[in-house]
Amino acid sequence: MPGRLGTSMDMHTNALKKPRLSFWQLWNMSFGFFGIQFGFALQNSNTSRIFSTLGANPDDLALFWLAAPVTGLLVQPVIGYMSDNTWHPKWGRRRPFFFIGAFLAAIALFLMPNSSALWMAVAVLWMMDAAINVSMEPFRAFVGDKLDPTQQTAGYAMQTFFIGCGAVIASLLPAIFTHFGVSNVPVDGMIPDTVRYSFYAGAVVFMVAVSWTVFTADELPPPDLASFQHERKQARHIGTALTEIVGGFGQMPKTMVQLAFVQFFTWIALFAMWIYTGSAIADAVWGTRDAQSAAFQEAGNQVGIMFAVYSGVSALAAFILPIFARATSRKMVHFVCLAIGGLSLASIALIDSKEMLMLPMVGVGIAWASILTMPYAILAGSLPAKRMGYFMGLFNFFVVIPQIVSGLLLGYVTRAFFGGHTVQTLVLGGVCMLVAAVLTLAVTDKAPNQA
Repeated sequence: MPGRLGTSMDMHTNALKKPRLSFWQLWNMSFGFFGIQFGFALQNSNTSRIFSTLGANPDDLALFWLAAPVTGLLVQPVIGYMSDNTWHPKWGRRRPFFFIGAFLAAIALFLMPNSSALWMAVAVLWMMDAAINVSMEPFRAFVGDKLDPTQQTAGYAMQTFFIGCGAVIASLLPAIFTHFGVSNVPVDGMIPDTVRYSFYAGAVVFMVAVSWTVFTADELPPPDLASFQHERKQARHIGTALTEIVGGFGQMPKTMVQLAFVQFFTWIALFAMWIYTGSAIADAVWGTRDAQSAAFQEAGNQVGIMFAVYSGVSALAAFILPIFARATSRKMVHFVCLAIGGLSLASIALIDSKEMLMLPMVGVGIAWASILTMPYAILAGSLPAKRMGYFMGLFNFFVVIPQIVSGLLLGYVTRAFFGGHTVQTLVLGGVCMLVAAVLTLAVTDKAPNQA
């Protein structure tokens, strides 16, 4: 039954004092996120560029991007449930999924820039996003598994640091290759060499970084292994698994429901930014909508630099935000950061020179650091330990559902209300992030002292 796992054993597990980890232990258990975000950053900053180069209409970009959220919707709760019910004396609970996902993601990263037709690129995006999600989802539960509540904000902050570092380098790669003389111009409608080499490097980095965590970090065994093995056998029955996966919706803690509304508007804003920044600045600053032009490809490189800036800011802010959270509260920090991010994203519409494009990315980076840290730190303290992976996967619904809504509607809104000018879609994204900031004030967060 769905309620079976919320037992006294959960309370016992939560009550156990987990060993306090050193800085380098936190480093090792989080380093895999460097590779995961390397892959995500290449996807976020180059996918629209690849689609456009292969002939996609700007109005259809959001629709093609549906692959990413739909795979997350399907994969993450299932992977979370499976990892909750996995244990191996050597490989542990979450690390097998880290490794398998990394292997599949590396293959997809090699395939993506070699797509010769639009349909191939869309199909590989499905594969790549599914594989990245297999690796990523258990990482969120990994922090809840290993860390005492007083260290969880620090654990998610360390993940955010590596997310920022990985994204900075990955986002800059096409510009770096261009600087060293690699061709940045599509030949016969194919993907430029700068993008292809960037994805090849990403495949290697993804595999190496995740393997580092797999082989240097350990995991805590279930406190009652015999009981765990018995429940795992029951969980293998498809009927039981489906009942528990679906039944969890009715068991979401109050805090999780409140955060769901915050996440919904936050991720509409982020999805709009990832999809439309390239075409928006190409149109507004470079004055072109021709994806085959050198100016459009130069704007594509500029997007990578812009995304590197916000990722770099987030890496630095990751260690500052917990200090402010101790002085005020986690939800107050999240409110302020989202407000700054929303105003910054909307301000891109006021910019007509490429030199000024970096400024709003500082504010977006502050928001991104909080988005990757605070909601998960707030949520982790409200979840039963035995279902940490499942609920973290379920929480991802409120990341992917707004992306699906965006994929279905943003193209129409851009065409019907903004005359095809995607820079106005970025303004809409900024407004959504401001709404998310206001909703944060209603979240219940009973935070322990953050060490």
